[in-house]
Amino acid sequence: MGEICDEIHEECGVFGVYSPENRSVANTVYYGLYALQHRGQESAGIAVAYADKITYYKGMGLVADVFAGGKLFEFPEGDIAIGHVRYSTTGASQLLNAQPVVFAGKCGKVAVAHNGNLTNTKQLRDEMISKNAVFQTSIDSEVIAVYINSLSDGDIVTGIKRACPMFKGSYALVIMTENKLIAVRDPYGIRPLCIGETLSGDYIVASETCALDAVGANFLRDVKPGEIVIIDDSGLRSEFMDGVAEKSAMCIFEYVYFARHDSVLDGKSVYEARKEAGRLLARHCPADADLVSGVPDSGNVAARGYAEESGIPFVEALAKNRYVGRTFIQPDQRQRENSLNVKMNALRSNVNGKRVIIIDDSIVRGTTMRKIVKMLKDAGASEVHIRICSPIIKHPCHLGIDIQTYSQLIGAYKNEKQICESLGADSVRYLTVNQLLKTCKGADVDFCLGCFNGEYPYPLDGYEADKLKLE
Repeated sequence: MGEICDEIHEECGVFGVYSPENRSVANTVYYGLYALQHRGQESAGIAVAYADKITYYKGMGLVADVFAGGKLFEFPEGDIAIGHVRYSTTGASQLLNAQPVVFAGKCGKVAVAHNGNLTNTKQLRDEMISKNAVFQTSIDSEVIAVYINSLSDGDIVTGIKRACPMFKGSYALVIMTENKLIAVRDPYGIRPLCIGETLSGDYIVASETCALDAVGANFLRDVKPGEIVIIDDSGLRSEFMDGVAEKSAMCIFEYVYFARHDSVLDGKSVYEARKEAGRLLARHCPADADLVSGVPDSGNVAARGYAEESGIPFVEALAKNRYVGRTFIQPDQRQRENSLNVKMNALRSNVNGKRVIIIDDSIVRGTTMRKIVKMLKDAGASEVHIRICSPIIKHPCHLGIDIQTYSQLIGAYKNEKQICESLGADSVRYLTVNQLLKTCKGADVDFCLGCFNGEYPYPLDGYEADKLKLE
């Protein structure tokens, strides 16, 4: 998929519930995962704790498809459940690698759901194999589970506190034992995680606040970087792992693209951040045009901000087929070339003879945007001006975004003018890093900007050889 898709892919979504009164915990997780479907469409899974046991079911595809046919009703009643939706950043896209990871160890039955990506997976795996550990999957999430178990001495919280300082990379974890629900966020807070509570006293942990809303939970707070939140029959308490970073580094693409626009992450509304991006584009990157439109769906909020700031009317220029997922697979080359026409179409009556401004969140390779420009001009647009709600992506990401090499990035070797020529557009402009940071003003965290400026909270191990090919 990395070679045929020109879009940034999400990492994963995690969800957990502690509900001594409700009992129908699998249903709660199902609706929470449904709200997080945008974070991963390859696989989904739910695990439920009951009577000193954990039962689980995982499958490939969307949440509704995986749990169709009454599978949801086969879960027993229980107090605790966790769930996961996946887009694979490490490990092949296959059922074996679907989550949650469930195992029996020193702490009894345990299930782990992970959002993020470790950068030192191989070293940790090799270390555990040398100690006779056996791995069933190729994912870093199993390495996390095995490592925590190995250091636990029978106490899961002890294992977490000892293991997490050894992990390099991004991780938001939801961990379930037979009697505890635990939420963990990495020392830099790279991936989001929040806590909510229902009126009946159920505790909810989720990647985004939109999932809290989906199950009727009120937002309590975000899990802090380096925090371990433990929920059991004593209530909610927290501890902090050793080595918490002095400065957080949340992935700013959560605001640009990943999160649903109705979520609030670390105190900042995603909707407001995206709308402000549009306003800033209008102020700093104006264009003479007849209409402004967004690439659906992620560009629409920013396009409305651009329209309000510039006075240029917002008009839909592109229609989206909402029954084609973000990970739409094209079986052969001809279908790959036609995939965009299946996913999107120009509204000829709206763009014919018009100068069009198109707003999008980012450009990766440029192949999709090139086709959009051609599509609009074939529909009669006289000019197409591209405006991007983030800076040029110049560097790969190893912390949970599926951009693994410099060769995937048009911005790694082309400037703004060259990108414009490559896309066949009349102009292309991007927000600067400082302007993007302004869109997130008010957030309670600092940000990782590595894909723009090459400055990461962890070293970019393993990518330097690819970089040299471009120099």
